[in-house]
Amino acid sequence: MDIQIKRIYEKAANRDGTRILVDRVWPRGVSKEDAKLDEWMKEIAPSKELRKWFDHKEERFDGFSKKYKKELKDHSDLVEQLLEKAKEKRLTLLYGAKDEKHNQAVVLKEYLEDQ
Repeated sequence: MDIQIKRIYEKAANRDGTRILVDRVWPRGVSKEDAKLDEWMKEIAPSKELRKWFDHKEERFDGFSKKYKKELKDHSDLVEQLLEKAKEKRLTLLYGAKDEKHNQAVVLKEYLEDQ
Protein backbone atom coordinates (compact mmCIF):
# COMPACT_ATOMS: atom_id res chain seq x y z
CA MET A 1 0.00 0.00 0.00
CA ASP A 2 1.48 3.31 -1.11
CA ILE A 3 -0.13 6.43 0.36
CA GLN A 4 1.26 9.94 0.32
CA ILE A 5 -0.11 13.34 1.22
CA LYS A 6 0.37 16.55 -0.72
CA ARG A 7 -0.87 20.10 -0.64
CA ILE A 8 -3.26 20.71 -3.50
CA TYR A 9 -1.29 23.87 -4.30
CA GLU A 10 1.71 21.75 -5.34
CA LYS A 11 1.97 20.83 -8.99
CA ALA A 12 0.45 17.49 -9.96
CA ALA A 13 2.93 14.80 -10.98
CA ASN A 14 2.57 11.48 -12.80
CA ARG A 15 4.00 9.71 -9.74
CA ASP A 16 1.02 10.94 -7.66
CA GLY A 17 -1.11 8.03 -8.85
CA THR A 18 -4.74 8.48 -7.82
CA ARG A 19 -5.31 12.03 -6.56
CA ILE A 20 -8.14 12.51 -4.06
CA LEU A 21 -9.02 15.77 -2.34
CA VAL A 22 -9.97 15.07 1.30
CA ASP A 23 -11.16 18.57 2.29
CA ARG A 24 -14.80 19.37 2.95
CA VAL A 25 -14.39 22.85 1.44
CA TRP A 26 -12.88 23.52 -1.98
CA PRO A 27 -9.41 25.16 -1.59
CA ARG A 28 -9.21 28.85 -2.46
CA GLY A 29 -7.48 29.86 -5.64
CA VAL A 30 -7.39 26.38 -7.22
CA SER A 31 -9.37 25.71 -10.35
CA LYS A 32 -10.88 22.28 -10.82
CA GLU A 33 -8.82 21.95 -13.98
CA ASP A 34 -5.53 22.78 -12.22
CA ALA A 35 -6.31 20.39 -9.36
CA LYS A 36 -6.15 17.38 -11.69
CA LEU A 37 -8.29 15.35 -9.30
CA ASP A 38 -9.48 11.83 -9.72
CA GLU A 39 -12.05 12.41 -6.99
CA TRP A 40 -13.19 14.88 -4.35
CA MET A 41 -14.16 12.83 -1.30
CA LYS A 42 -15.48 15.60 0.94
CA GLU A 43 -17.59 13.14 2.96
CA ILE A 44 -14.42 11.66 4.52
CA ALA A 45 -13.19 15.05 5.70
CA PRO A 46 -13.68 16.05 9.34
CA SER A 47 -17.16 17.26 10.25
CA LYS A 48 -17.86 20.97 10.09
CA GLU A 49 -18.03 21.10 13.90
CA LEU A 50 -14.70 19.33 14.36
CA ARG A 51 -13.01 21.44 11.69
CA LYS A 52 -14.20 24.64 13.37
CA TRP A 53 -13.14 23.42 16.82
CA PHE A 54 -9.65 22.47 15.59
CA ASP A 55 -9.23 25.78 13.71
CA HIS A 56 -5.73 24.60 12.64
CA LYS A 57 -4.34 25.28 16.11
CA GLU A 58 -1.32 23.08 16.66
CA GLU A 59 -2.01 22.68 20.38
CA ARG A 60 -5.38 21.07 19.54
CA PHE A 61 -3.95 18.58 17.03
CA ASP A 62 -3.78 15.57 19.37
CA GLY A 63 -7.41 16.06 20.38
CA PHE A 64 -8.38 16.68 16.78
CA SER A 65 -6.62 13.51 15.70
CA LYS A 66 -8.48 11.36 18.26
CA LYS A 67 -11.85 12.90 17.43
CA TYR A 68 -11.32 12.61 13.68
CA LYS A 69 -10.35 8.94 13.97
CA LYS A 70 -13.64 8.36 15.83
CA GLU A 71 -15.49 10.03 12.95
CA LEU A 72 -13.63 7.85 10.45
CA LYS A 73 -15.02 4.74 12.13
CA ASP A 74 -18.47 5.92 11.01
CA HIS A 75 -17.23 6.11 7.40
CA SER A 76 -15.91 2.58 7.04
CA ASP A 77 -17.29 2.35 3.49
CA LEU A 78 -15.25 5.39 2.39
CA VAL A 79 -12.19 4.15 4.26
CA GLU A 80 -12.52 0.83 2.43
CA GLN A 81 -12.75 2.65 -0.91
CA LEU A 82 -9.52 4.50 -0.17
CA LEU A 83 -7.78 1.30 0.91
CA GLU A 84 -8.81 -0.40 -2.33
CA LYS A 85 -7.48 2.51 -4.38
CA ALA A 86 -4.19 2.40 -2.43
CA LYS A 87 -3.81 -1.29 -3.26
CA GLU A 88 -4.24 -0.63 -6.98
CA LYS A 89 -1.59 2.10 -7.25
CA ARG A 90 -0.15 5.03 -5.31
CA LEU A 91 -2.80 7.10 -3.55
CA THR A 92 -2.21 10.79 -2.99
CA LEU A 93 -4.42 12.47 -0.39
CA LEU A 94 -4.69 16.16 -1.21
CA TYR A 95 -5.41 18.91 1.30
CA GLY A 96 -5.43 22.70 1.34
CA ALA A 97 -4.11 23.53 4.83
CA LYS A 98 -0.91 25.56 5.16
CA ASP A 99 0.42 23.42 8.02
CA GLU A 100 1.92 20.29 6.47
CA LYS A 101 2.22 18.40 9.78
CA HIS A 102 -1.07 19.21 11.51
CA ASN A 103 -3.99 18.58 9.17
CA GLN A 104 -6.64 15.97 8.42
CA ALA A 105 -4.66 14.32 5.60
CA VAL A 106 -1.89 13.43 8.06
CA VAL A 107 -4.45 11.79 10.37
CA LEU A 108 -6.27 10.05 7.52
CA LYS A 109 -3.02 8.62 6.11
CA GLU A 110 -2.07 7.27 9.55
CA TYR A 111 -5.55 5.81 9.99
CA LEU A 112 -5.45 4.08 6.60
CA GLU A 113 -2.00 2.64 7.24
CA ASP A 114 -3.19 1.20 10.56
CA GLN A 115 -6.04 -0.72 8.90
